[in-house]
Amino acid sequence: MLENFNFHSLPPADEALRPAIRALAEEAAVTLSVDQRARSWQGFDAAFSRKLGTAGFLGLTLPPEYGGGGRGPFARFVVVEELLSLGAPVAAHWIADRQSAPLILNFGTEEQRRAYLPRICRGEIFFCIGMSEPGSGSDLASVRTRAERSVGGWRLNGQKIWTTNAQHADYMIALVRTSGTPADRHAGLSQLIVDLRAPGVTIRPIEDLAGDSHFCEIFFDNAELPADALIGAEGEGWKQVTAELAFERSGPERIYSSIILLDAWIAHLQKQDRVGEASLRLAGRFMARLATLRAMSIACTARLAQGESPVAEASLVKDLGTSFEQELPIAIADDLAARPEVAVDAGLRRALFYVAHIAPSFSLRGGTREILRGIIARGLGLR
Repeated sequence: MLENFNFHSLPPADEALRPAIRALAEEAAVTLSVDQRARSWQGFDAAFSRKLGTAGFLGLTLPPEYGGGGRGPFARFVVVEELLSLGAPVAAHWIADRQSAPLILNFGTEEQRRAYLPRICRGEIFFCIGMSEPGSGSDLASVRTRAERSVGGWRLNGQKIWTTNAQHADYMIALVRTSGTPADRHAGLSQLIVDLRAPGVTIRPIEDLAGDSHFCEIFFDNAELPADALIGAEGEGWKQVTAELAFERSGPERIYSSIILLDAWIAHLQKQDRVGEASLRLAGRFMARLATLRAMSIACTARLAQGESPVAEASLVKDLGTSFEQELPIAIADDLAARPEVAVDAGLRRALFYVAHIAPSFSLRGGTREILRGIIARGLGLR
């Protein structure tokens, strides 16, 4: 598997997108405080997402006939890297652009492609993910939410949790059981497009330790869905999910969750007349790891560009990337505490508090560390 992490440069044509997307990101972030920019993943700004759609930065990898840019994964890498590096609010379009649109393109019907993809590209509709459930977590094969065939299509019952920003989303792509029992594991799982405004759908936001309410639970009580809500063939849900998670786990978003805090801390060091040797060594280690992780993420992107599904490689990038992201706030807090006589800017302090509170979730979202390491072990032929 390690030979699949060959060094790749970003193509010049895709690098050429950087000035335009950076200008939009800077415009969106200029009025935000450091701790607000540190919330980039959770920053929900529908107007900004529509502006990105108008500028052609959503659906970059989708075919033009569906409103997309007809570009490759490298183009999206550049756009995501700029948005996250500057702390722009990306939550509104995030799931639809990264996962839902490619899923519908690859597995949906032509009618589904025509109905959803152009609106995703324009930033007009937003999606959330319906995978995790209470009692199942990252063990997605054990989901209990069930869809049964009805006269009009499907009748949905069950519960989902960690459906990020569901209270703002228009649709959910839900992994549900359409046959068998949880004991059947991967067999009998399908994915459905759920209109979150449909009767029988109840959304309850949950406030987290950082004071945000993006973490939601959703209840389905005999929610009726049309027959064309099914994505692909019945029973193909697991195959779809494994392909979908390769998009979720391999991108630059698995490196830059703490990047605003890192930048703020480096700016703090640059203001000092004399920086201690320990701080310099720590900054050097951070930057070396960041450069390595970025190169690995680009290598995964190259495999996506070749039409491959780098499941094991993406899991490795996600595991190493989230470990890096989680270590940043701890190490920075220790460094600041080691020099209590040096004043700390209020923005840096707030950003540190926020990232320290939210960092434990980094190794949960997109698959727990234990699940990822099982995938990596299989990729290495160790199990």
